[in-house]
Amino acid sequence: MAATALPALLFDLDGVLIDTEGTYTRIWAEIDRSYPTGYADFTERIKGTNLHSILTNYFPDATKREGALAMLNRYEAAMTYTPFAGARELVEDARARGIKCAVVTSSDKLKMEKLYAQQPWVRDLFDITITGDMVAHSKPHPECFITAARLLGREPEECIVVEDSLLGIEAGLRSGAKVIALATTVERTAITDKVSLILDRISQIDLDRLLTSEE
Repeated sequence: MAATALPALLFDLDGVLIDTEGTYTRIWAEIDRSYPTGYADFTERIKGTNLHSILTNYFPDATKREGALAMLNRYEAAMTYTPFAGARELVEDARARGIKCAVVTSSDKLKMEKLYAQQPWVRDLFDITITGDMVAHSKPHPECFITAARLLGREPEECIVVEDSLLGIEAGLRSGAKVIALATTVERTAITDKVSLILDRISQIDLDRLLTSEE
């Protein structure tokens, strides 16, 4: 990436900015115990997927779907949304440099309002937020990242996606963007053949190096 070409940064939310992936794994495991989906790897299958797709694909029975959603809402209402160390500082640094930033998440608007109540900077520091209910196709479809890029006045190839889930990484790559993978949700061995840059956490992103890299 040439130093003169400022990219846009497209951040996933859970597992990238906010440390909630482990919490959501436990929540969905509890929901699966109450309303069995029949998939032993259910909690892994849904990482990076929006709520509509999860409910439609794994809870086709209306009664079970309503029960699963009610359980999720109860858990989310009591959740603590904790940012990863360095997340806010990275976004503040990027914005100070004139870099456009977006949140691109599979979460819906209702969940985001709960998050904003605890972490208003996630609303205030970003140029735009793309939620799962704003697009027709869930990750790994690239629609969310393509939409974010265009709303920021960029082509996807002029963007850098920061993702943690396999479906999110695939969506970023399919959009044409450069992808930085964070090994906060899946093992490094699962993503080493997918992207050239893998970091353990968001605080390891070096903007100076990123902006001068030609890769």
